[in-house]
Amino acid sequence: QVQFVESGGGLVQPGGSLRLSCAASGSAFSSYAMGWYRQAPGKQRELVAGITRGENTIYADSVKGRFTISRDNAKNTGYLQMNSLKPEDTAVYYCYTGFGVGNPLYWGQGTQVTVSS
Repeated sequence: QVQFVESGGGLVQPGGSLRLSCAASGSAFSSYAMGWYRQAPGKQRELVAGITRGENTIYADSVKGRFTISRDNAKNTGYLQMNSLKPEDTAVYYCYTGFGVGNPLYWGQGTQVTVSS
């Protein structure tokens, strides 16, 4: 079982930036892919960004060029840098780890991101 501590969410104005962090317990973090999904009210959970063990990355079309995912295996931590935020980015963001970027196995508790003026 993997547990997470998520941080970095909050309220930001359109055009602003936030950086999400996801610190995982255990020594197997480097063996997993990890990333973030998000879920807005009334919508399905969607993949935002993922990074493989080999640090290959994928992004949803809606965030390409604005979001950057990275990981620090020495700290068992993943990061999601979010720039040029838009109101439609408002959602609860959930980090995860798994055997593939599209195959979540363990979930974080979620952190709220609200983009509003």
